Amino acid sequence: MNKVKTLVIRTAGSNCDYETVHAFKHFGSEVDLIHINQIVAKKRTLADYHILAIPGGFTYGDDISAGKVLANELKYKLNDQLQPFINDGKLIIGICNGFQVLVKAGLLPEVQFDSGDQQVTLTDNDSGKFEDRWIYLKPLSKKCVFTKGMEEIVYYPVAHAEGKFIPKNNEVLENLQKNDQIVFQYVNPEGGQPDYPWNPNGSVENIAGICDLTGRIFGLMPHPERYFHPTQHPRWTREGLQDEADGYKIFQNAVEYIKNNFK
Repeated sequence: MNKVKTLVIRTAGSNCDYETVHAFKHFGSEVDLIHINQIVAKKRTLADYHILAIPGGFTYGDDISAGKVLANELKYKLNDQLQPFINDGKLIIGICNGFQVLVKAGLLPEVQFDSGDQQVTLTDNDSGKFEDRWIYLKPLSKKCVFTKGMEEIVYYPVAHAEGKFIPKNNEVLENLQKNDQIVFQYVNPEGGQPDYPWNPNGSVENIAGICDLTGRIFGLMPHPERYFHPTQHPRWTREGLQDEADGYKIFQNAVEYIKNNFK
């Protein structure tokens, strides 16, 4: 096929956008870092891309609530572009603030622009403070495109004040479990039930990331793009370099999926 094309959307307050660009470029994707106003004005369109990435940060200062303003822009200004993008089988990833955007825009855990019935949210950490630390995650989902082949516990940094995952009710939680949509759970260093700080925010069932029913839309609070090279591990000088950083596979899987499914 022709080049895989990735769009990284930025706006006021976006962060880690350059790291996200770097990760996708590493695997041969063409990447454009574009302000959302350019997409709204249709100077660029989502139809030109295979992967949409919404990076971390504090978009629009997280006014109202984290990610809500950008979520409304997606929902009300880009609906006509997002619907065909999703229907065409393309990929979306939201990291940290991007995850908050996806759930508040009605793209996770199911695509439901029209109902206005938000099924899950990400809200204030139980600690009542900004959590900036490294944590352990257990991959769970066999459905998620981005985590294909990931079975071992991974180590990623988190940096958020509103990362507590809460489903609307028990039915929503049960559906996430039944449909294999829970992608990552926080665990302690031994892989067991995490207390604080290993669950840094108090998320229900220690949920750190979910995907939609197709496995093609993925959101997570930790930052895989911040651990893309082995030297980014905080203890590499004491413990030695790993052959591959734990964030590597997520971006590789996305690019490979497009190569294999879009001829």
